[in-house]
Amino acid sequence: MPRLLELFRGLDVRASFFVTMGPERSGTALRRAWRPSFVLKMLRTNPIRLYGVRALLAGTLLPARLVGAGVPALLRDIAGAGHEVAPHGWDHFGWQNRVDRMTLTALRRELRAAAAAYETALGTPPASSAAPGWRMTDAALLAQEEFGLAYASDIRGRRAVRPRVDGGALKTVQIPTTMPTMDELLGRVRDIEGALTAALGDGLNVFTLHAEVEGGPLLERFAGWVKQLRRSGRPLVRLSDVAEAARACPVPEATIARDCVAGRSGWVAVAGQV
Repeated sequence: MPRLLELFRGLDVRASFFVTMGPERSGTALRRAWRPSFVLKMLRTNPIRLYGVRALLAGTLLPARLVGAGVPALLRDIAGAGHEVAPHGWDHFGWQNRVDRMTLTALRRELRAAAAAYETALGTPPASSAAPGWRMTDAALLAQEEFGLAYASDIRGRRAVRPRVDGGALKTVQIPTTMPTMDELLGRVRDIEGALTAALGDGLNVFTLHAEVEGGPLLERFAGWVKQLRRSGRPLVRLSDVAEAARACPVPEATIARDCVAGRSGWVAVAGQV
């Protein structure tokens, strides 16, 4: 995070940071080692270099330390630099691997835990949220709706939508991730920066980074691409700014479905039928 903050400060960029508030249990992801798509991703990305030994063993051989809730001063520094800060769930691994089996009570408990930790750290309730792994269900959307968020970024897609659940449209606008991530492209394409630039469209463009990736081993490549965007004259803004502009216009309704994204293991939530 400090490397990313330094980069953005030098380029006068304001970004949105969605932070897992609860325990770091990424090491338990090794339980998915039997899945062919997971094995292929591990072989393609060199996870030790990309994520580090500490993350790969967290929650198994090493203790599951609190992520956002464990560094409240850093969260305040991020917000103080003009960036948006919001929750990215409580238990990232737990949500990503069992959200489709969680009861409404369990979903509410997870969301409340993340919101409470966020408010303790920053002094205000969260105004937005992003689901771990872009995994969202109708039940989770209904539970999230109770928080009165200005927007959420839980899905993949091409434009802002209002999710339609049980025949009715929710108030919480979804601002989707529209582009591939660097770790999805790593090992699949030779020119990652070129592939990202080619993915830019004329309308909404939302790029998601992972602090341990773009702030770690891929920092130089990420910095070069962001500087290229700056030179091209494209405005780089926070998702909260995008959401504010989207809510000023009619936002289409859409069901939320499941799909697969090249370079990712398992399903993600996507905007379905409009």
